[in-house]
Amino acid sequence: MQPRAFIAAAVIAAAVFGAVVALAIVLAPVVVGPTADEAPAPTWGRPAEPPTPATTSTRPGVAGGVDARWLAATAERTGIPERALAAYAGIALAKANSMPSCGLSWNTLAAIGYAESRHGTHGGSVIGVDGTATPGIFGVALAGGETAHIPDSDGGAIDGDATFDRAVGPMQLIPQTWRNWHIDASGDGLEDPQNIDDATLATANYLCRASGDMASEDGWRAGVAAYNSADSYLLAVAAAADDYAG
Repeated sequence: MQPRAFIAAAVIAAAVFGAVVALAIVLAPVVVGPTADEAPAPTWGRPAEPPTPATTSTRPGVAGGVDARWLAATAERTGIPERALAAYAGIALAKANSMPSCGLSWNTLAAIGYAESRHGTHGGSVIGVDGTATPGIFGVALAGGETAHIPDSDGGAIDGDATFDRAVGPMQLIPQTWRNWHIDASGDGLEDPQNIDDATLATANYLCRASGDMASEDGWRAGVAAYNSADSYLLAVAAAADDYAG
């Protein structure tokens, strides 16, 4: 399933706002006005109905907190790979418990995951049962020009580039961001930005810190702008979030 407000993939420059960089693949919004029978394109991602919690954990880590039947039905409806959806939904449930005031919904996390890496499938990568993208996902070198200019900050340990930083993993976090927000959400004892559970929880923590009210239009726009300030990015994420909400 392809969100209705998107067309073929277009490459855009990675942009930095605060400490997060977006991967240089975002689907461009359709640049045409709505017909009389169509609603205007959304400008923010209204929260979807919350996921159904699992009565018993379906897998290790935060992603195991989602009901298997909800996962299967929602994955079929949205086209989101089930393992990626388990991360988005499980982490939304976890944040609802730990920080209910943030109001971060699973469809916003899914929309960011779609914009950043097509839910961990960019470049032929696959999210495994353990949540890890194989092969690893790496953005372009942030060497300036059409991208931000970020010299190497990790000796290549995280992004494999000892000259410039690159965004890494399904949620495209740059090394300095990962060092600030690293976390183990998959329950395997490792903190890995290539793991969709770990990366999505880091993203969720960042969004809730940047905004604190992701359930309102102004708060949602502030949070997503902190992740990537480009107007085209915000509109693309809004369109995907709206589509996933159904």
